[in-house]
Amino acid sequence: MNKISKHLVSLAIISFLVLPFLALPAMAQFDPGLNEVNAGLNNSLANNDPRTIIGRVINVALGFLGVIAVGIILLGGFKWMTAAGNEEKTAEARKLLGAGVIGLIIILASWGIANFVINSLNTAVSGN
Repeated sequence: MNKISKHLVSLAIISFLVLPFLALPAMAQFDPGLNEVNAGLNNSLANNDPRTIIGRVINVALGFLGVIAVGIILLGGFKWMTAAGNEEKTAEARKLLGAGVIGLIIILASWGIANFVINSLNTAVSGN
C-alpha cells in the first residue's frame, strides 16, 4: 500500500506540472489575449540584455528550489506531528527538517551570491 500511495503522489505532482503545458495550445484557440501574451513574451526575450535574461532564469530556478525546500520542511513537520511518539519516525522527521533548513540556507546564500555577481557585472559593464 505504501508503494502505491507514493506512485499516486508522484503521478499527481507530475500531472500538475505537465497539465498547463498540454492545455496551453487548446486555450489559445478560445482566448485571443493569450496569443498576444505569447507574442509579447517571444519579443521580450529578443530585445533584452542577456544578463537580464540570465538573472531572471536564476531567480525562477532558485524560487522553484525554495518552494521545494519549504515543502520538505512542511513534510518533516507533518511527519513529526503524526509520529505519535515513535522514535524512528521522529528521527526521520528530524532528518527531513534538518535537510530542508540546510537546503533553504544554501538556496538563499546562492541567490545572494548570484544577485551580487549579476549586479557587479551590470555595474562594471555599464560604468554606473
